[in-house]
Amino acid sequence: MNKPKPPAPPSAGGNAAPADQPTFRINPEVDAKIDAYIKENPKYWTYVQAMPRDRLERTVVLNEVREIDRQQRIREGVMKQIDRNPELKRAYDLLVKDLPEDQKEGVITQIARQTRRAVARSQGQSRAQGVGV
Repeated sequence: MNKPKPPAPPSAGGNAAPADQPTFRINPEVDAKIDAYIKENPKYWTYVQAMPRDRLERTVVLNEVREIDRQQRIREGVMKQIDRNPELKRAYDLLVKDLPEDQKEGVITQIARQTRRAVARSQGQSRAQGVGV
């Protein structure tokens, strides 16, 4: 997917000049995935192309809002799980004791998610090798 580069600083008048359009990067791997999806889902692609611009823009924003909501639900679930186990809570608090207060919860959830993925991977490898079955 093409990502916009940061916008240019405003002109001397305080507004961006009309010629200052964002430039978009091209990622061939992402474009190939998009092209494959379009090829496999032509009806959906036709539907998207027929959307009025305002509706299309709002749909993109809705997807972003949903992603933020999903991340927040995951974070809340991880924190509830940690808070239910006082020993685990103390361990995480010890790990982040020197961080600023506003960063602690984010770092705790990040560590917990990475730990969960690592444990799941090692369990998956154990099962694949026939260990612990």
